Amino acid sequence: MLARDFALLMLVCLIWATNFVVTKLALVHLDIPPLLFSSLRFVLVLLVALPWLLPWPRPRWRIALVGLMMGAGGFGLVSIGLMTATPSSAAVVTQLGVPITALLSVLMLGERIDWRRGLGIGLAFAGAVLVMYDPKGFVLSIGLVFVLASAFASAFGVVLMKKMHNVRPLQFQAWVGFASAIPLAFGSLALETNQLERAAHAGWPFLGALIYTAMFVSLLGHSLFFRLVMTYEANLISTLTLMCPLMAIGLGVVITGDSFDLRMIAGTVVVLAGVALILLAPKRTAP
Repeated sequence: MLARDFALLMLVCLIWATNFVVTKLALVHLDIPPLLFSSLRFVLVLLVALPWLLPWPRPRWRIALVGLMMGAGGFGLVSIGLMTATPSSAAVVTQLGVPITALLSVLMLGERIDWRRGLGIGLAFAGAVLVMYDPKGFVLSIGLVFVLASAFASAFGVVLMKKMHNVRPLQFQAWVGFASAIPLAFGSLALETNQLERAAHAGWPFLGALIYTAMFVSLLGHSLFFRLVMTYEANLISTLTLMCPLMAIGLGVVITGDSFDLRMIAGTVVVLAGVALILLAPKRTAP
């Protein structure tokens, strides 16, 4: 991977790590319903990217499905999960998207994983689990079921996105917004209560969180991610995004004064070793 592209991917990871903090604050501390928050986010994305919506990329069903998986599936489901699951357990379950993506890329795209990249994937995954593991216990909840579904939806969307051609990044974002805003809005109307009153009570902080997640996380972060996925192998990109939860932990240390013990240090070293192996592994082409 080119150094410039690696730096861009790390920027994407930092944006996503900040998004985790912002979204958690909006949902829990501002009492914003998760489906309402996600639907308004993608409405804003659609409004900004609307000029790039047409012409409808072909095959039409694929771009619509990718938009639904990457938008409503990736963010809508994880927002629901974070309402009940702890951040540490949710972060661990989210990382299951890495082996899911690797497996789907082999089955659907014909990609190959040599022993060095496979070892790097294993090390990065193990290190991330070690960093985010809660020694007090790991309890499965209904929230974690939603987080697991989100990981699978995002992985499936990433692999399908590799099969799209001649789709511009902002056009992709327009279809993510279009395919996700409507089902999330109907879900909010059917399942949530007092949405507008709660949003109005949250005031400007809610509006700021909404603008940040739509403009920076979706339009900037995912546009860069889209370009990188179209350039490199899906299992390579998905594994390097393991840096995102590590950055989220770092933000917690800096912003909220979270502890950073020996377990976290050891896990960080293991993840970085895995990332180094992935970067040094030779590129394998499809058969």
